[in-house]
This record gives sequence, structure tokens and C-alpha cells, in this order.
Amino acid sequence: MIDGPPHPAHLEFASRLDALVPGGLPEEALPRDEGHVWSPYSAAEALTLVAAGAGGRTRAELDEVLGGDRCGHAAALRAAAEGAPGLRAAVSLRIRSGLRVRPGFAAALAARPGAAVRTADFAADPQGVRREVNAEVSAATGGLLPELLGPGSVGPGTRALLLSALLVRLRWKHPFDPALTAPLPFRAPGGERRVPMMRRTAEAPYAEAAGWRMVSLAGRGGFFLDVLLPDGPAAPVPAAADLDALYRAAGPRLVSVALPRFEASHRTDLAGPLRAAGVRALFSPAAELSGIAGAPLLVDSVVHQARLRVDEDGAEGAAATAVPAAPGGAVRLRPLRFTADRPFRFVLRRGPAVLFLGRVASPADPAAG
Repeated sequence: MIDGPPHPAHLEFASRLDALVPGGLPEEALPRDEGHVWSPYSAAEALTLVAAGAGGRTRAELDEVLGGDRCGHAAALRAAAEGAPGLRAAVSLRIRSGLRVRPGFAAALAARPGAAVRTADFAADPQGVRREVNAEVSAATGGLLPELLGPGSVGPGTRALLLSALLVRLRWKHPFDPALTAPLPFRAPGGERRVPMMRRTAEAPYAEAAGWRMVSLAGRGGFFLDVLLPDGPAAPVPAAADLDALYRAAGPRLVSVALPRFEASHRTDLAGPLRAAGVRALFSPAAELSGIAGAPLLVDSVVHQARLRVDEDGAEGAAATAVPAAPGGAVRLRPLRFTADRPFRFVLRRGPAVLFLGRVASPADPAAG
């Protein structure tokens, strides 16, 4: 088994929502075949906090979609960020003047890394608050996400806004030699095309299970990028049980890896996927969120954005989630071949948390931009 597989509740949450995430916000919607990326870590960080201030059916639905173990889930997120070189996570809450954060919610917030509470003048200057939030996200993500919230996402009726941001910069334990990178065919949904393919032969965790092959590329500081190739031409969403089977079956093998350089970005409203997963009370007048600020609150969107690029040196990724609330085995001598020359899935993780999750169907070369 690979050291430190994702926490079961977190893995269930990540797999369940991954099937529902693609789509994007209207101005950035892409065909499903183009692939996507999102951050289960950032989304779960925000949702476990919202659940801490929820009650009744609202809390029960959130607990269920978070894998049935919210406390263990939250602890897994904290464990993934502890002592992680190259990982920076931050959480903040902006609250309308005159409202007070409830002690229980304040304690849950304080347990997160980089947590902060700020008063915001939503009523008089909602666009100023929006610009302030975007500036905070840009600073927290090293400029990779300059504008999380679009015009109109914060209004004079907003009472609170919860924000979760994540930045990951990792270097491979065994970097790819750029001199070996060369164009090779990639079978994209729109037809075969040649893409810059990185190549490396080294020992790496490898597994075959449930119709998938997986190789895990180790980064310094306990990070892993899992590349998952399906047996067939498509890259469906692997179930949590399938991922768990792969992690349990993984063992060191000599693997000759060919992987395209790629970059993926995606901006979406998670409210739709969450409703489809059973979280409905949160987005209705029946929402019970008085545990946050002692006042009725209503959530109508969960804005999420993620970006990830992978090259010969390592990976760099950023993600942010905003929740505005209104009222109311043995080594073989010959290497296995693992060539990602068709749509594949990827998991970037550290310890018990999935930092980024997505699909590459038609690789966009980060070096081309």
C-alpha cells in the first residue's frame, strides 16, 4: 500500500463530486471532453466549516456528502497541510458589521491554518469587498487565480463570506529530463495529435485494479501525483472503491513513464453538483446556519476555481472556494510501460487529502503559453 492514502470519507467526497463537477460557470463552460480540474481539499475545507455552523437537515445533508465522518474529514485536511513544504492553505471569514461569530464556529475556524475573521461593509460597498476578496485570493495563490469572484457575486444583502484558498508548489523526487521530452501521438476525443511527452524510467508505486492502471509520481515533501489510465478509450470517473483498491494494490515497480506536460484550469459553481449529491437544504430558505453568526443565513452559490500545471520539474496548483451567505510487490528487471497517450485521470495528494483531482483529454502544453 502507498504510504498515506486519502482518508476514506475524503476519498468518497472527492469521487462523488468529481462525477458532477464538469460544466464550468457560463462564461467559462467547456465541452466535457476538454477535461477539468478542481480541488477536493479547498471545497471540503469550506464545506466542513459550513457544516460546523449548520443544524438540522442542513447539517445532516452536508455530513452525508462529506463522507459521513465530518470530524475525521476535517482532521485529514489539517494533517495534509501540516509540515508541508510548498503547500500554503488559508481560510477567512468576512462578516457584516453588527453580527458576531458564534464561539463554536470561531473555534472550528481557528483550528484551520492561516484562519482570519474580518468585518466587511457589504451594504455600502459590496464591489469593494469583492475586489478585496479577489486580491486576497490572488496573494494567497501566488497570482495564479487573480479573480475568483465575478461582478454581482457579492451584493448589499450579503451577510457573510467564507473563503478557502490553496497553493501547492512541488518538485519531483526524480525530475524528468527535458532532453527526453519529445512529441508523441495522443489519442484525444477530437482525433489523434502530437503533444510534448515527458519520459522517465524509475521505480515507482504501480497498481492494476478495477479496470485501471495507476502510477504514482513522488514529489518532495510527501506529495504524490497519481496518473490513472483506464483499460478502455474513455476516462470515466473512478469510484472511491476503485481508487481504494488501486492504493491497496500499489507496490514498487520499475516503470517507464511517458506523460504529457499539461495545464488545466476550471471555474465552476459547486451549488449544482452539491444539490445533485443531496445537499438541498443549504440552498433553500430552510437553511439552518445560525451556528455561524447567530442570524438566519442562506447560501445560493459555492464559487470554486482551480488551476494546475505539470512539467518536467514538478507541479504548481492553486485553488479557492468562496461561500457567500445572504440572509435567511517485487521489482521487475524490465520496466513496465506506462504511456499516457489517451484521456487519463489524475490525483494530486498529500497524506490523507486529495489536493487536486481531474481529467486530461486533450493536453494543453504549459510551455506553449
